Amino acid sequence: MKQTTLSKPINISGVGLHTGVDVNLTLRPAPENTGYIFVRTDLENFEIPASVEYISHCSYATTLMRRGVVLSTCEHLLSALRGAGVDNCFIDLDNIEIPIMDGSSEDFIELIAEAGIVEQDAPRHILRILEKVEYAQGDRKMSIEPAKNFEIDCVIDFPHPFIERQSLNFVVKNGSFGKEIASARTFGFTHEIDMLRKANLALGGSLDNAIVLTENGMLNKTPLRFDDEFVRHKILDIIGDLALLGMPIEGKITAEKSGHAVHAQLMSKLLKAEHAWEIVED
Repeated sequence: MKQTTLSKPINISGVGLHTGVDVNLTLRPAPENTGYIFVRTDLENFEIPASVEYISHCSYATTLMRRGVVLSTCEHLLSALRGAGVDNCFIDLDNIEIPIMDGSSEDFIELIAEAGIVEQDAPRHILRILEKVEYAQGDRKMSIEPAKNFEIDCVIDFPHPFIERQSLNFVVKNGSFGKEIASARTFGFTHEIDMLRKANLALGGSLDNAIVLTENGMLNKTPLRFDDEFVRHKILDIIGDLALLGMPIEGKITAEKSGHAVHAQLMSKLLKAEHAWEIVED
């Protein structure tokens, strides 16, 4: 396989989930070996590469920071780019946060399809896992080990009648992301809303961009898109966060009750264990 980029620039606008700010976003073609680069057009085109080294914090979203310049909630867009098989892309935005759209990656997948994907001349590089690497934080666990594909085995467990214990094994290949994962929305609980708002988070949150769960049900009038939409969204987040490794992965992820901070810790541990991986041409 060769590397890919978009055929043409394409625009979308929306609101930031946590900041509530209006954001204009443009995805642009990028040269070979660029990867994904965020460009803050409101700050003289300051660039923040989508890379593990720029992870700043990971409480309710993955936030990047370079030289004091912040880029927040990048995981749903990165998940769409990786899931669609785009290797190189400039991501222009005129505010601090990627727009949340409907809380999933579906709008971004449609945007990428509308732009079209073109093959470039350089071979695609793959991060091939050679040895198992694990990270645990209490009952939150995550590991990556050798496999023939990019595969994710995910388990979540919430004491809520709509969720409880959900598990899914997902293999990223042949458009499976767009069909099975992209439309799964982010979710939260009514009891968290006051706490989040006091922390200046979820200021742009609404029933249009999140599933909001009450004690025994949900506030949304529209039905779930999948019976197990919640675990599918967790897989979406994992794919987006692991895109910060900078290239497609050949390996199997096993995650139980993981979150953005656990994803970041596993990536950091993996990169330090240089014997556990190699970079190969696809």
